[in-house]
Amino acid sequence: MSSASAPLKRDDLSPGPIEQFGRWFTEAEADPRIVFAEAVCLSTLGPGGTPEGRMVLLKHFDERGFVFYTNLESAKSHSLGAHPRAALTFYWQPPGRQVRVCGSVEAVSAAEADAYFASRPRGSRLGAWASDQSRVLDSRAALEARLAAVEARYADREVPRPPHWSGYRVVPEAVEFWQEGAARLHDRFEYRRGGVGEWEVRRLYP
Repeated sequence: MSSASAPLKRDDLSPGPIEQFGRWFTEAEADPRIVFAEAVCLSTLGPGGTPEGRMVLLKHFDERGFVFYTNLESAKSHSLGAHPRAALTFYWQPPGRQVRVCGSVEAVSAAEADAYFASRPRGSRLGAWASDQSRVLDSRAALEARLAAVEARYADREVPRPPHWSGYRVVPEAVEFWQEGAARLHDRFEYRRGGVGEWEVRRLYP
């Protein structure tokens, strides 16, 4: 673990969790020691209610929530279809900070998905067509053959968004900010939704 930062105080926090997250995320992105500030563990409930976690990339956040994109036929998408709730866990080390987001999940609009898909590198767009994400693959050669077929299909034109590819938004109901402290006396603050547009903030034991 890294050396402890100055204690995190209630007066240090923004009024709302999205603004506070934006501050920490901006600092993480600017830190040359952190390679992927946007990497986050997405936790869902799989078949039989079994918890499942995997890393995804945060692509957008605002007052509506936190957005990531995926194949709609993937294991995570099937899990979200059955149980439309999820948790996100960011961990930045150094500087020894963690953010946990819990809430409901909704699909992004087609316009949002189209706009983000169009911004992706061409290779990533082709890969979205070639991969049957989470399904059994006989060999690497089979995947490469599928990619070659997709490359040929779209050789002289733009690559459209596949109908099986889109995004999800985690709509936060609770957001916790954790900062590493000396002797494991960490600082933890949780924002939890109160009334409409309001957030209650409380300090938690480490």
